[in-house]
Order: sequence, then C-alpha cells, then structure tokens
Amino acid sequence: MPTLVMKFGGTSVATLDRIRRAAKRVGVEVAKGYDVIVIVSAMAGKTNELVGWVEETSPLFDAREYDAVVSSGENVTAGLMALILQEMDVPARSWQGWQVPLKTNSVHSAARIEEIPTDNINTKFAEGMKVAVVAGFQGVSPEGRITTLGRGGSDTTAVAFAAAFDAERCDIYTDVDGVYTTDPRIEDKARKLDKIAFEEMLELASLGAKVLQTRSVELAMRFGVRLRVLSSFEEQSDDAGTLVCPEEEIMESNVVAGVAYQRDEAKMTLISVADRPGIAAAIFVPLSEAGVNVDMIVQNISEEGRTDMTFSCPVDQVARAEKAMADAKASGEINFHDLLADTDVAKVSVVGIGMRSHTGVAAKMFEVLSNEGINIKVITTSEIKISVLVDRKYMELAVQALHDAFELDKVG
Repeated sequence: MPTLVMKFGGTSVATLDRIRRAAKRVGVEVAKGYDVIVIVSAMAGKTNELVGWVEETSPLFDAREYDAVVSSGENVTAGLMALILQEMDVPARSWQGWQVPLKTNSVHSAARIEEIPTDNINTKFAEGMKVAVVAGFQGVSPEGRITTLGRGGSDTTAVAFAAAFDAERCDIYTDVDGVYTTDPRIEDKARKLDKIAFEEMLELASLGAKVLQTRSVELAMRFGVRLRVLSSFEEQSDDAGTLVCPEEEIMESNVVAGVAYQRDEAKMTLISVADRPGIAAAIFVPLSEAGVNVDMIVQNISEEGRTDMTFSCPVDQVARAEKAMADAKASGEINFHDLLADTDVAKVSVVGIGMRSHTGVAAKMFEVLSNEGINIKVITTSEIKISVLVDRKYMELAVQALHDAFELDKVG
C-alpha cells in the first residue's frame, strides 16, 4: 500500500472534538487505500504548561528530565487519537518515539534525528494495522533516554518519517490554510500560494514565517519530500493548501514570492574594535558559546587600525550578548570602546527564486522604503533574499509597502 504521512499541530488537536475531526480526515485517507502515519503534537498550550512546571523546579534543571516531562504531552495526544480511530473501526495503534524507535543523538532538548528504522511499523502494517499514530517531537538517545527535538519538532518528525517510509506526500495540518505571500494579519491583500519552492520556504521559515519549522523544510529539501500545508479547520479539495516542492515544478512565479518579518530583533554595535586578523572570531566565538543567535553582520571601514562591528540578534538575547562581550573584554580577548544596543528594531525581508535571474530587486526595495520615509539600518543579501533592519514602528508599513510594490496580490 502507498504510505501517507499526516501531521496535526497543537491547535488541530487542542480538544477531543478537534482530535475527532482530525481522525475523520485520517479515515478519509485510509479509505483511499493508504497506510497512514499520523504525527501528533501535544494539545495546544500543554507543552508550555509542562515547560513552566520544569522551570519552576530549578533554573538549572537536568535536561534529561526536562525531555521526560515535556515529551509526555505528545504521548497523551497519540493515545487519544488511536482510541478515537479504533472507535471509528480504523485499525490504529499509538507509538512513542522509543517504540519506533526514532533514534537521535544525545543532545537533550535539541536532539537531531539519526535513524528511523521502518521494520516495526511496517510489520504492523503487514498484519493489518492501517494507522500508526506517532508522538511527534520525541526520540530515544543511544543511552536509551527520551530526547526531544526542540520546539516545533513535530514538523521535523513528520518529514523524517515521510523520507524514511518513502511516503507519497507529507501533509502538515495547522491553523492556517497554506503559505501566504505575507502575514494576512498585517496585509489584508496577502495571497495564498498554490506552490512554493523549497528554497523560498526555507528562507521564509528562517526569516520569521511561522508556518513550518526551518529544520523540517531543510529535511524535506534534502530528501525530496513533497510537503503540503493545509488547514485542519476547512473542507479540503485535492488541490487545497500550499505544496512545497522543487522549483522545477513551478512553471511561472513572481520575482518575489513573499515578504517576511521578525519583530523582536536587536542591533548591537561594538565601537572602536582593533582591526586585526582574528578579531571576528574573537567576537563571534564567545557569542556562539553564550548561545547568542547572531544573524546580520556589518563591519565598518577601518580607520587608524580601529573599526566598528555591528550584528543583530533576538532581543531576548541582548543581555547574554552583553555579558559575553564584557567577559571577552575583561579577559583581554578583545578591546572596544563601547557596546551599543538598539532593542527597538525589526527585520523585513523579501524572498524569491526569481531574484536569481532578475536585476533591480534591491534597488526597488530600497526606493520603496525611502519613499515611505523608512531608514535602513543594516542590509544583508543572499541569492534569493534581501533583508533590512528598520525601526520597529515602521515594520508593518514596510511589509505593506513592499507587498504592494512587488504586486504579490497578483499571480505571476
């Protein structure tokens, strides 16, 4: 039988009624002749509650016990989904990560998948099971301990299962009906995309679009897994949602596919750093070791052997970055005059594979922002994206203006 992977996020399984609704969708696919692997998240809000309980015990909690606690939410959902499917006369069984087994490394709370043997589940399919309901987000370490894949890890679980079982498709059910040209809450002319290339989705996910976890898109691109993003709250047709696929499958598209944003960014500038070989490593290695997620980096022209170094990071990591730089200065690794933090900026980005073959996208973007009176603080580019830092108060205006300028409400 062909295999289909269906993943249901937390809002899609938030109540028993919603689990029943999701189970009916699974039943439809079973009736079409599929063996179905269902990946479930914890019920909406449950993981946050479990994390809160762990953090109340101690700020320096044991990560192995953290994984034991927070993985339990998915176990509950998997068991309930299997029970409801059984009541529908659909042969189903729940599977926890260690039962599959989904093998990971030993990095607790941020484990990476190493292998998913298919024998156990395929044996049960051969014996008549039609649905394997797998607890997402979790696996088992070489030491036999429960591990978790990091927040949003159920998306990664689903794609990994689709790759391991050579599934026909991986359907991600969530609370939106697809991938949009930008956030519809900011721009009411945002348009749902029928298809989007892996590269574009990867950039949008990494730049703030919350539809899919970045790691899941990376995995899908590497193994050629066809992803479809759908709403669990709307009636479905065969062409519903957004298909994430190789760019060769997209005949025509706009030069820019979408506008993404990240609201809570910070811009940090080291003033008057010694301009010498190794200075970048002396700055960014301590930041990395402190767990600071550095994004945009700009170095000014050197004058009299000194330079300024600017970088961006999430605003909630500013204190960590300041401490890392202060410690590096105290130890003599680096010397700088001052560290300035601007915690009131946002990142706005345009993304599109069409940018590879079209010139003038950057010029148009900068002209649009200039016409709106929006000052650009930092710029970074790649082959298919341009990102800028702007004052946070202008973020929504920037998104709307760029969406209009690139005519993203129209089909390319």
